[in-house]
Amino acid sequence: MPGLDPIRLKPLLGPLAGRFDVDVLAECDSTNSEIQRRAEAGAPAGTVVVAERQTAGRGRRGRTWLAEPGDGLTFSLLWRFGGPPAWLSGLSLAVGVGVARALEDCGAAGVALKWPNDVLLRRGEGFAKLAGILVELVVDRRGIQAVIGIGLNLRPPAGDLPQPAAGLVEALPALPDRHGLLAALLAAQAEVLDRFAGQGFAGLQADWQARHAWQDRPVEVLQEGAAGIAGRCLGADRDGSLLLATAGGMRRILAGDVSLRPA
Repeated sequence: MPGLDPIRLKPLLGPLAGRFDVDVLAECDSTNSEIQRRAEAGAPAGTVVVAERQTAGRGRRGRTWLAEPGDGLTFSLLWRFGGPPAWLSGLSLAVGVGVARALEDCGAAGVALKWPNDVLLRRGEGFAKLAGILVELVVDRRGIQAVIGIGLNLRPPAGDLPQPAAGLVEALPALPDRHGLLAALLAAQAEVLDRFAGQGFAGLQADWQARHAWQDRPVEVLQEGAAGIAGRCLGADRDGSLLLATAGGMRRILAGDVSLRPA
């Protein structure tokens, strides 16, 4: 599959083209790491790095995220915010809303979201992971820089995986051109990040809830070094925390290393 060309991408972004500076690399260690290096050197908000292959891609909780040419779309985006870091709680959920919107605009059906940073695809009575999001925040003299990494499977990855994984090809009659897909993803992120900057996650809560895979279902919340917490998943609060109705009352889950499993 031919590589992505930033020159072909520009007209697809239309009036948003000036807000993004896209660079495509044949290979890098991690697009998030590359963005962080460029941010330290003064790169502006809207800097985007796309990698055809990652050698040390990172996922949540230190997991690896591998990108093979043509089978996925892996990129990171630099965005800047004012205000204290605590105000950015729920940012990964907002990014998920943007990813889901973009895929739906491309015609994909069955896209769902899982707290705090997974994009899923419905398969029969269950779901499989379609995309992952990794948001890393750094405070510097200009405010808070958010490095937003997105890894989307175009085709289901092979190998022994810890959870079911899906590819976008399963949700569409044919895969869209990657230039158009990336343009849709970036345009959707510009929209949700602008809203998030003004309203926080509260401005996107209803959009997230409407796509929540585990809404009102019994789940067990697992945290490292702690016993599981069973309850009914009520989705995300206005600040992005997970709401869990348990036998002992309502619980708000704030930690970023929480996983959900059907009870």
